[in-house]
Amino acid sequence: MTTEKIKLREKIGYGFGDAASSMFWKIFGMYSLFFYTDVFGITAAAAGTMFLVARLWDSFFDVIVGIASDRTKSRWGKYRPYLLWFAIPFAVMGVITFFTPEFGQTGKLVYAYITYSLMMIVYSLINVPYASLLGAISPDPVERNSLSSYRMSFAFIGSFVTFMLLQPLIDFFSGAFGDAETTNAISGSVSTSPVGWVMGVGAIGIICIVLFLLCFSWTKERVTQIESEENVSVKQDLKNLFHNAPWWILVGTGLAALLFNAIRDSVAIYYFRDYVKVDFRMAGTGWDMTTIYFLVGQAANLIGVMAAPSISAKYGKKRTYMISILMAGVLSLGFYIIPNNITLILILQFFTSVFAGYVLPLLWSMFADIVDDQELKTGRRATGLIFSSSSMSQKLGWALGAALSGWILAIFSYDPHAAQQTAETIFGEKLMISILPAFCGILAFVGMLFYPLSDKVVKENAEKLEQKRKN
Repeated sequence: MTTEKIKLREKIGYGFGDAASSMFWKIFGMYSLFFYTDVFGITAAAAGTMFLVARLWDSFFDVIVGIASDRTKSRWGKYRPYLLWFAIPFAVMGVITFFTPEFGQTGKLVYAYITYSLMMIVYSLINVPYASLLGAISPDPVERNSLSSYRMSFAFIGSFVTFMLLQPLIDFFSGAFGDAETTNAISGSVSTSPVGWVMGVGAIGIICIVLFLLCFSWTKERVTQIESEENVSVKQDLKNLFHNAPWWILVGTGLAALLFNAIRDSVAIYYFRDYVKVDFRMAGTGWDMTTIYFLVGQAANLIGVMAAPSISAKYGKKRTYMISILMAGVLSLGFYIIPNNITLILILQFFTSVFAGYVLPLLWSMFADIVDDQELKTGRRATGLIFSSSSMSQKLGWALGAALSGWILAIFSYDPHAAQQTAETIFGEKLMISILPAFCGILAFVGMLFYPLSDKVVKENAEKLEQKRKN
């Protein structure tokens, strides 16, 4: 199989796209529950329900975007134009979402539902085509694996940048606009200044715009449909997809893996503030211990992402995925067992996150393999539709994770106004950072046992498609 080698500049450019997406996604995944309960001013249960409702229907909107992008025709290709069209709306909508209006409880809840839902729609309009672009840049499984690794590496770098900048930016703008006195009831926690939050998110949004535009400029679409795309039935594409067993298995295991991350990430800020309770600010940065915990996790994730291509090349994607998610789940149990010692907590976070980091680049690369497999079986290359399903599983994972986090906090009597949470509440927070993620990791491991696309099959599929394109 002879294919065009993808240059380093293009791989970096492709990575920039997920760096931008992840900068906002980490804000939503790790800070949004705290924002809505302690800054915006709605209950944990209401916030959890909103996350589920908004992301649930938006997850299915991803499929519509996938179908639309597969049928887009422009001088820039099928998928790249969306990066150009929605870069600015993406940033603007983020700022609007994190604005706190002077409304009553009902008005705030309506505002939260509308803005959060619109933000997820805009996220779909830029992220689904971006994900699909992986399958259009190269037909080579090795190159796609490399691109996926670059994507996830830059995703974690983007997340890392968010963790480094967001809290200091919030603190800076809080002080600059005379709102520094608005701090959390517990010292050493992130500011609850509404103006600090909206300005901090706005600054991150500007960086996102630049990165999306660079991704658009530095990438190229090369893989085209073998058969004519005229009069292609959407109904037939959907029928093919729903009869695709590997797709079902990967969506299910991906959902479980993302639930693992979502639950751990959503509760971390509460866990540190209420249980760990280390009143610490790093000199020169203002980082509190929660931010340092996140940074350790992202650095470890990045190590896992960068190591994933070489490890999976030696042991296979499926085996690497299974062992990694199982180890991450087992290690997360340690958060329930170990004593309240910050050194032990950070060490455990590091090793858990290394194994979790192996998983995500493999997940995205395996969706590209499913595109090839389905094209061979049906004659139809539904790249956007299939990759939209990966975005759907991502959103469902985070939706269920955030919803469960909010509901469990409510079940265990979380009170955002209390100076000290009850023992019952702290017990619930410990469950969410340990036992529940471990269960999700085990589910992902079991599901992957049934995944049929081995590395041998993937290679054979790629060679067959390459031969068809030559003919």
